[in-house]
Amino acid sequence: MMLMAANRSAAIVHYWAGKYPGRIGWIIGPRALPKTKLRPWIPYALDNDAFGAWTEGKPFDENQWLELLSKIKKSRTPPLWALVPDVVADRKATLESWRKYSPIAAEYGWPLAFAVQDGMTPDDVPNNATLVFIGGTTHWKWTNLPLFSRHFPRVHVGRVNHIRRLWTCEEFGVESVDGTGWFRETEEGKKIGEIETWLEKTTNPNLELFRTL
Repeated sequence: MMLMAANRSAAIVHYWAGKYPGRIGWIIGPRALPKTKLRPWIPYALDNDAFGAWTEGKPFDENQWLELLSKIKKSRTPPLWALVPDVVADRKATLESWRKYSPIAAEYGWPLAFAVQDGMTPDDVPNNATLVFIGGTTHWKWTNLPLFSRHFPRVHVGRVNHIRRLWTCEEFGVESVDGTGWFRETEEGKKIGEIETWLEKTTNPNLELFRTL
């Protein structure tokens, strides 16, 4: 499983990217792109910042999203996938948004992610979605993670900022998660240590055994 730690450029992120290939990545939204320099050794995916706008009570910025797609298209490193604009906690509006924006995103040739929201079932996921992004409100997301992880081989979970939740996603075979809260401390902080432990144990499951021999 990959942890996409927003677009943080702390030295430890680059170190982990080299030590644990495919385990650490970035998720980059329209607002973050101006401050982000893409690196070929750090895989990344594209967010749409709909959740941020929702939490701030602001409308989705379509122009900013389109600008993101245009700028990324000019880069040498393509994203793992692009999240088509969604509407937080609104099933009907998210389906309408997919119909409106997925043809636009598809023109860029990247895999498309569909964000499931409160009230959705696996039947709501469009056939042309490559990956299911589990969004929605917090309670709904964690209640429905088992359902969607059983039905789809590629699942991403948004807003995973606690070590217990990270292990839960690992257990359900999730492909990737993102979280903005992991790097709000120093590199000696508790959360950094938790990530290091998770990376070690999931990359080298027999590590403790060998240490005791």
